Amino acid sequence: MPDLASLTAAQRRKAKLLYLNYPNNPTGATATREFYEKAVRFAYDNEIIIVSDAAYAALTFDGETPLSFLSVAGAKDVGVEIHSLSKAYNMTGWRLAFICGNELVVKGFAAVKDNNDSGQFAPIQKAGVYCLQHPEISVKTSLKYSRRHDLLVEVLRSSGFPVTKPKASFYLYAAAPRRIKNGPVFHSAEDFSEYLITEKLISTVPWDDAGAYIRFSVTFPARDAAEERRLMAEIKHRLADVEFIF
Repeated sequence: MPDLASLTAAQRRKAKLLYLNYPNNPTGATATREFYEKAVRFAYDNEIIIVSDAAYAALTFDGETPLSFLSVAGAKDVGVEIHSLSKAYNMTGWRLAFICGNELVVKGFAAVKDNNDSGQFAPIQKAGVYCLQHPEISVKTSLKYSRRHDLLVEVLRSSGFPVTKPKASFYLYAAAPRRIKNGPVFHSAEDFSEYLITEKLISTVPWDDAGAYIRFSVTFPARDAAEERRLMAEIKHRLADVEFIF
């Protein structure tokens, strides 16, 4: 989570918006109520608007419960929250979402949107209504992702990756190895991600913005838990002939 206290007075005066994203993409990190409380005080003190991107908020597991920024006292006075049906309801590509919170910020966003695009296709809106009336869809999806994370963490640890299961989202953020024993050296996460796709046919997303990391995803197609286990066993098999040095 960002260290708000590290910002200088000049930086705080210049800032107009604080953008938060929890559960986080790409790390899968979750925010705490204490952090949100600090963020609200920070926004009050510095006259900054907070935009909380909560696209993954419903996808939590292992005792982690969804936490809305707007549930913190004073949050509705300083910010808004964005929710998407893409993640929690598997409607990726249909671009259906909503924004809520501070009235003036919502009105400002609505004015921009009104001049930027038009309404979504009506049947998609009706599908969205059905989704929001059936939150058990998200619960079922969360259980699936949690189960797949357990499998993926086991496979990656067996190959030497120092990974920890996240408490939310369908991403697993992992440090990229520096090299392979008696093999190639990786100067960046992009190097390693390219190696995985070309040599092992394993698709990942590289992140070199804050160290060398790669992002796995558990959104692969599988009919049931048995097929999930078979796919993970295949990943383990493809990685079994190399020793990664971290």
